[in-house]
Amino acid sequence: MTGSSTQGIKTVLHPVSDLATAKAVYAALLGVPPQIDESYYVGFEAVGQHIGLVPGGGPQGMTSPVAYWHVPDIEAKLAEVTAAGATVKEPAHDVGGGRLVATITDPDGNVLGLHSSAGRAAWPGP
Repeated sequence: MTGSSTQGIKTVLHPVSDLATAKAVYAALLGVPPQIDESYYVGFEAVGQHIGLVPGGGPQGMTSPVAYWHVPDIEAKLAEVTAAGATVKEPAHDVGGGRLVATITDPDGNVLGLHSSAGRAAWPGP
């Protein structure tokens, strides 16, 4: 192990089939309106967590929620987890504003997300 750390799970994305209904349910659950409200993504900030709604699972074809572990160096963490037996599902890529995301699968096929803010304090979008 290289000892690269995580900053915990701070982001969870949920695929949804009906964005308007899901937005209402999550707003009621979290007690806050969405901070990002677009046709392709709705995002909430609640108690240090980012909860995102992705219509139709988005281009990544999500079929279940994906928890994103925040890490300071996404490439180092990808190297570490693949050396340990994970498989890269979606390589690191910029989703805007210098935010990098990637997904991996563990040996049992569970999808795990990695997120690096590249100097940003919070995740303001997908």
